[in-house]
Amino acid sequence: MKNLKLASASVLCMAAASAGSATAEDLTLCWAAWDPANALVELSKEFEAQSGHTMSFEFIPWPNFADRMLNELNSGGKLCDLLIGDSQWIGGGAENGHYVKLNDFFDAEGISMGDFADATVYAYSTWPKGSENYYALPAMGDANGWFYRKDWFAREDIRTAFQEATGRELAEPKTQKEMLEIAQFFQGREIDGQTVYGAAIFTERGSEGITMGVTSALYPWGFKYENTPGSYDMEGAVNSPEAVEALEFYKEFYETATPPGYTNSYMGESLDAFKSGQVAMAMNWFAFFPGLYADPDTGGDKIDFFVNPPQNQEGSTLGGQGISVVAYSDKQDAALEYIKWFADPEVQQKWWDLGGYSAHKAVLESPTFKDSAPFAGDFLDAMGAVQDFWQEPVYAELLLAMQKRMHDYVVADQGTAKEALDKLIEDWTEVFEDEGKL
Repeated sequence: MKNLKLASASVLCMAAASAGSATAEDLTLCWAAWDPANALVELSKEFEAQSGHTMSFEFIPWPNFADRMLNELNSGGKLCDLLIGDSQWIGGGAENGHYVKLNDFFDAEGISMGDFADATVYAYSTWPKGSENYYALPAMGDANGWFYRKDWFAREDIRTAFQEATGRELAEPKTQKEMLEIAQFFQGREIDGQTVYGAAIFTERGSEGITMGVTSALYPWGFKYENTPGSYDMEGAVNSPEAVEALEFYKEFYETATPPGYTNSYMGESLDAFKSGQVAMAMNWFAFFPGLYADPDTGGDKIDFFVNPPQNQEGSTLGGQGISVVAYSDKQDAALEYIKWFADPEVQQKWWDLGGYSAHKAVLESPTFKDSAPFAGDFLDAMGAVQDFWQEPVYAELLLAMQKRMHDYVVADQGTAKEALDKLIEDWTEVFEDEGKL
């Protein structure tokens, strides 16, 4: 009888092992190819060990990321089980049925969106905006910020020259206009036998670059997409006097304080300009700041960081993404296991420690967070005043229009700022009329 029980137990163990192997899945997570993606690969080894699932990754270079992934979603492709998609995609992901709605899953697993930073839940997870319909878990908080050559700012000869030129001490800028003044001071200056320039800003036309750069000026001036949220009434908002002044400011910045030839600059060009010693300052996403700080040539004691400065108000351009389960996946249960694991506060802390940007309040509100990295406090400030581009399902058409109008004015020197914004309203009005929203 004892042997029979042992045999039965052995059969049960074998059956359980067989069942476990039958449910183990090979999940594919799709995202952009950049430093945080490498950190996620490392982090996900823990999920593999705990779950028995295997993680594969499809990382697409940023210039091709949107086209590649949106084509995949629109065709109902099964490449991605999980997708860390841009914030602007959430409307299309929800309305077109690309993303699994997560409310019931969150309720069943005790995952509360109240545990994540409010701005990230609003921007990365909800559709319609402000509703409690969730199609993603906040995965990667991000905003456009600034970094500068701390070692140059500290040199007595440079500090003296700046004081004589401007009447004030050289320090991190407290306004947009102070930032331009600093950039213009460095423009064409010789440092250690090399001619340097003021700053690297975004001017790229092909994807989203110049829009992400221009809005870093528009938002601090008080720019709004609509007079009344959800009304699409853009006249007097998009082309307000403050918006015109901000756009003129960005054009002046481009013309008077950037390296020559930077007519199509985005993330990579900004990083290259700074690391090669060409510029005193540069804008880029906080996602790159851990790597910049670790750079052996221009990182460490030579670099420091600041939040996008205010002008009429605080304002930063939102980056970052949520993680969604793709509706066309045949492995949704396993993908949901990954979401549950990733939402755990301990995993979120490890995510930050590895170089990702957690949006979990347990991480962000920790008393040790601000001192955990030289840019951590600035990141908190930025995420407290972020604004995002249209998250409409037709965001791609809206973005193409803005890319053209902004590049034509800022870089190609066509027309006035007011004319560019007026034309942008015309473009956007046509898009929304075609969608039946006007």
